[in-house]
Amino acid sequence: MNTSALRRTLQTAAATGGAAAMLLAVAGGASAHVGVTPDKTDANSYALLTFAIPHGCDTSGTTKVAITLPQELNDAQPTVNPNWTVEKVTEQLAEPKKQADGTSITKRTSQIVYTAKAPLAHELRDALVLSVKLPDAAGSTLYFPTLQSCETGQTDWSEIAKDGQDPHALKAPAPSVTVTPAGGAGHGEAATASDSHSSAAGSTGEAPVTDSGANARSWTGLAAGIGGLVLGGAAFFRNARRKVSADPAAK
Repeated sequence: MNTSALRRTLQTAAATGGAAAMLLAVAGGASAHVGVTPDKTDANSYALLTFAIPHGCDTSGTTKVAITLPQELNDAQPTVNPNWTVEKVTEQLAEPKKQADGTSITKRTSQIVYTAKAPLAHELRDALVLSVKLPDAAGSTLYFPTLQSCETGQTDWSEIAKDGQDPHALKAPAPSVTVTPAGGAGHGEAATASDSHSSAAGSTGEAPVTDSGANARSWTGLAAGIGGLVLGGAAFFRNARRKVSADPAAK
């Protein structure tokens, strides 16, 4: 068989294998974040926000998750999860806040705090679901800084990318949702890398925890690429054996 052809084939296989390894690394890193997945993101509509808790702090089990609501939201209704107790934390506003219907409020819900009845083991995952009314502010991004406390240590998921900064470069990004125009489609792109970042259904039965459409497509592409590499390699070696058998000089 021609040496240069063999070299080209091996180089192609190596490049494909390297790309697959990189994709695996990216997907694995994404699943490590606490993220939020909305069932919809239409402005001025109600939405279920599913917060994925994929692991503990290092190897320590999770004991508490405190989700801070953005200033654009006045309240959130937490979904009951049998593994956790839940409470609302309210704050007094510095001055009354006028609502769209003309009424005013003097306090708001600032945090939703879930406390585990038993520490959530590091190798297990869970999902916490909030019902919220999204503001009439299409194009805005809502951030939900989340403090994850564990038996030992804690992780503060509160980093927000600055202008020009790559959000994927953040070590502990805050879960976020981007509000879309009313009646518009698309909730898969609204969750952060965090996002998203989950594959199992939550114990609440309220909503499944999914990574995101992009992450699912990445895994599908990876599987297809690896399958093609295996089939291509098998065909290459079968062809090589035939050529060696047919070449008198090789005997």
